[in-house]
Amino acid sequence: MAAQERQVLARQSGFKKWWTLLRPHTLVASFVPVFLGTSVAMLYSNFQFTRFIVMLIACFFIQTSANLFNEYYDYKKGHDDEHSVGNGGAIVRNGMRPGFVLFLAILLYILSILGGVYLSIELNWYVGLLGAICMLVGYLYTGGPYPIAYTPFGEIMAGFFMGGVITFISFYIQAEFISTQIVLISIPIMVLVGNLLLANSIRDLDPDKESGRLTLAILLGRKKATILFALAYVFAYAFEISLIFFANAPYWTLLILISAPEAIRSVRRFIGRTEPITMIPAMKATSKAITIFGIILAISYLLSLLQTNLFTAVYNSFKISFVVASVA
Repeated sequence: MAAQERQVLARQSGFKKWWTLLRPHTLVASFVPVFLGTSVAMLYSNFQFTRFIVMLIACFFIQTSANLFNEYYDYKKGHDDEHSVGNGGAIVRNGMRPGFVLFLAILLYILSILGGVYLSIELNWYVGLLGAICMLVGYLYTGGPYPIAYTPFGEIMAGFFMGGVITFISFYIQAEFISTQIVLISIPIMVLVGNLLLANSIRDLDPDKESGRLTLAILLGRKKATILFALAYVFAYAFEISLIFFANAPYWTLLILISAPEAIRSVRRFIGRTEPITMIPAMKATSKAITIFGIILAISYLLSLLQTNLFTAVYNSFKISFVVASVA
């Protein structure tokens, strides 16, 4: 155990130090909603490549900034040390100056604002306003006098804004309206993004309790929090698949079941474990399950679009052939 702890928490350098600083397992919350919202919008409109890229980069910067603010404020408030598992380790293990981490967070926020300004000019100020609210929530997650991450509402706020609002904006900047369909489709994504945060809370339950936090995992207790974690997966799969029957979702949606083994694996790797370091595999499985779920869901709508276009092309071809034959 001690050897494993020394290996995992060792000081990092080079690319690995910077990659870990990004907290890669959380980045799924930035790109999956963008891909999904864009894919569904393509059923209604032509693909706007520049808007997509700007949105994707802005969301990546917002998520990364939130992680950096988290790193900075947890350190300043004395919640992290060299043995902490949940952070990127930039300050407490890898020797980065706290001021530099804060500078990077602010810089990325400024770049995100530029992306929001561009999209607002392209569309309207509502897009910029919603983006600004998402940025504010990202900062307040660990910043400010009453950090959201220290309360039972962290999962709800992250799920709604990153899983929901970002998906809505990604759809809107392509289709230029919001449909009931995208709202329904995004509900499981909200739940899964919230589940990613719940996984963090389960892993960090003991150190969070020592720091005086009252996260959802602490409020429920480890056993009930793990049960909720598993039930969130069940709901996400059941709800998304039910849309096939109640909201004309494509049958391709069933492909999301490919991600189910990874979801099951993430739940099993939390059971019976209490040391944060032993739950790192569970965190990786959680991130992987949500990534596969979201990307395959996005692909299912692209396959539906391709299927429709192929059917239309074949139908038109037969129709033209029939007309030509009739004339002849």
